[in-house]
Amino acid sequence: MSPEISIAGRRIGLAHAPYVIAELSANHNGSLDRACAIIDAAKAAGADAVKLQTYRADTITINSDRPEFRIHGGLWDGQTLYQLYEEAHLPWAWHKPLFDHARGRGITMFSSPFDRTAVDLLEDLNAPAYKIASFEAVDLPLIRYAASTGKPLIISTGMANAEEIEEAIAAARDGGCRELAILHCVSGYPAPAADYNLATIPDMMARFGTVVGLSDHTLDNVTAVTSVVLGARIIEKHFTLDRKGGGADDSFSLEPADLAALCRDAGTAFAAFGHINYERTESEKGNLAFRRSLYVVKDMAAGEPFTADNIRSIRPGHGLPPKRFDALLGKAARIAIVGGVPLTEDMIGD
Repeated sequence: MSPEISIAGRRIGLAHAPYVIAELSANHNGSLDRACAIIDAAKAAGADAVKLQTYRADTITINSDRPEFRIHGGLWDGQTLYQLYEEAHLPWAWHKPLFDHARGRGITMFSSPFDRTAVDLLEDLNAPAYKIASFEAVDLPLIRYAASTGKPLIISTGMANAEEIEEAIAAARDGGCRELAILHCVSGYPAPAADYNLATIPDMMARFGTVVGLSDHTLDNVTAVTSVVLGARIIEKHFTLDRKGGGADDSFSLEPADLAALCRDAGTAFAAFGHINYERTESEKGNLAFRRSLYVVKDMAAGEPFTADNIRSIRPGHGLPPKRFDALLGKAARIAIVGGVPLTEDMIGD
């Protein structure tokens, strides 16, 4: 049996439709009302969960202007890490109102903790699961601490090689995690689809023996939907109300119509994935009558031989199967036959 996990009663695994997570991240843009509106929009789009990020600038870095603490290139060029995280972080006082709002809307909420104090805060809010971000996948003490809660754990694997993934999984298991999923990820913002190498997903399933999903930073839904057919059963995408909202993550996030399309199309891909089947489907059975079969196409007298001139393989499918054609050539008609009728067994002489 393939591995499964459960988050807030929702089963996740190969036999279940993809679990779609809308990543709120920094897209609150400093407004609690906007964060609540993102939750509402995620629910309306059909997402299974909204995910937060729980950190403060001083729990994720230090306030330093040294060169290695400054971002060079990309969306956040010129900022220090502390400046970026001070602007982007979700105030801890907002967590309870947001968890309450999500519960009131009937959508699951959990978060990525970035240190032990974040795990403690989220435990107080009864978070149903934890997500370890790609940049923290090498923080094995953090993974063990989150795993010690006994909650399901999702680990994103962006930038991690196979050995580091194995170490992260071992840390989760050592910490007590019994329900574990890993997400294939490319930690570029945005990331080009060509970098995703989705062929890795089946290998991850076989190599690591966990539920596997995709943390997708491409700008559209093609990569995410394709991953479902390869076995991904968790899809995480950054989500915003407006890509032009000006926030740290807005520009590479999905808008509401895009998230609704992802939920719909991922479900369609799952339905198409199905199971191994060589039988006729219900939708095909009505068309059996229009396959090719053997027809008498000219009037024939009794005793006249069948030839390529008087019998043919044509549509519809009411006559003998075309595979009989060669064997029938030269045999005699048992009765007179009017052209235009299907060739049947009782028309063939001994």
